[in-house]
Order: sequence, then C-alpha cells, then structure tokens
Amino acid sequence: MKEEEILSILLEKVGKKLEDLRKKQGYTSHETFAYDNELPRVQYWRIEKGKTNVTLKSLVKILAIHKLTVEEFFADLLKEKKATKK
Repeated sequence: MKEEEILSILLEKVGKKLEDLRKKQGYTSHETFAYDNELPRVQYWRIEKGKTNVTLKSLVKILAIHKLTVEEFFADLLKEKKATKK
C-alpha cells in the first residue's frame, strides 16, 4: 500500500472516531459542536470527513474538548481495529 493510501485511511479513521465522540456528547450537527467549542466549522467538518491532514495542534484541542489524551485516542483506535479483525 502506498503512503498516500495509508494516510487517507488513517485520516478517515480519525475523522470517524471524532464524529463518534461528538455524537456521544449529544451533538447531531458538526456545525453546532464546532460553534459551541469555538472551532472553525468548515475545518472541523473536513477533519471529521478525513478530507484534510489534521494538525497535531488541532487534534489536541479537539481531544481536550472530549477530555482525552492523544494516547487514549489512538489506543482506542487500535482497540477498534483489532476488534474488527476478529
């Protein structure tokens, strides 16, 4: 698999996980979530959809809203990946 394909898949997984976290907080709209948490709405939408290469700074800010560390976030992603392989 090419590096670009790997990055694309990872960005989609990160975005999906962020979307799931948003919905767990009761937000059905990415716009409302972004507005309430002072995030740029379009940028946040692109991150959730895996359409942009999220910066570490942006990811840390979003994870802080969800009260998660980067380590916890990626550990959860790895757990989900292993669970779907079984």
